[in-house]
Amino acid sequence: MNEERYIQFEQYLQEEMTVEERKNFEKQVSEDEEIAAEFSAFKEVLAQLDNKFRYDEERKTFSKNLSDISDKYFNKERPKRVLMRPWYFAAAASVAILFGLFFFGYNQNPSFNDYNHPEQAHFTERSNTNVNLIQAEKAFNDSKFKEAVPFFEAVLKNNKTAEIQYYYGVSLLQINEYIKAETVFNELKSGTSLYREKSVWNLALIKLKQKDYKGCKQILQTISQDFEYYDEVQELLRALE
Repeated sequence: MNEERYIQFEQYLQEEMTVEERKNFEKQVSEDEEIAAEFSAFKEVLAQLDNKFRYDEERKTFSKNLSDISDKYFNKERPKRVLMRPWYFAAAASVAILFGLFFFGYNQNPSFNDYNHPEQAHFTERSNTNVNLIQAEKAFNDSKFKEAVPFFEAVLKNNKTAEIQYYYGVSLLQINEYIKAETVFNELKSGTSLYREKSVWNLALIKLKQKDYKGCKQILQTISQDFEYYDEVQELLRALE
C-alpha cells in the first residue's frame, strides 16, 4: 500500500496543507486518473465508515484495533514520519483492497507512481540569459509540467541538446502526451548521450503508466546493468513477474 499517498489524502481532507500544497495536490488529482480514482474511493470509504461507526464506543474500539494493526505493519521507528489516524488507516486499507494493491500479503500490479521520480533540472547553473530555459526549469522543478512544455519547445527551436530534450520528454510523460514523449525518448535512445539509458527507462515507464505490463517488461529487459538506476529496473521486473 502506498502509505504516503493516503497520508496526503488525509492531510488534504483535514485541511492540513498549505495553499500551495493544496494547489499542487488538486493539480495532481486532475491530471492523474489513477490518483483521482483512489482519492474518490478513499472519500467514499470514509463516508461509509463514518456512517457505520457512528457511536463513540464503537468508534473507539474500532480505532484501537486499527491502531494495533498499523503498529504491526508499519515501522514506527522511521524518523519524522507522519502516522495516519486509525480512522483514515481503515479507509486506506479498504481502498488498497479495492485497487488490488499489495496489502496484508496480497499481490499487485506495479504502479507508475511508485517508480515515477523525475530528477530536478538545473539548466540555469550554466545559463542565466535564456528566459525560456529559466522558466522551463522553474516550472519543471515545481512539478508544473504542463506549463514547462511550451517553454521547452521554445528553447528546442534554437538549442536542441540531449539534456533539454530529455526533460522535455519527461514533462510530456507526466501530462500523458505519450506519443510525443515516445518520439523524444526514441530519438535519444538511438543516440550516444548520457541520457540514452534514462530514455529507455522512461519508455518503459510510458508503458507502465498505460498499464501495458508486457511492453514495459520487454523494454526493461533491454536496459544495461550499467544503468545508474538498475536496482529499480530489477525491482520493477520482479513486480511484473
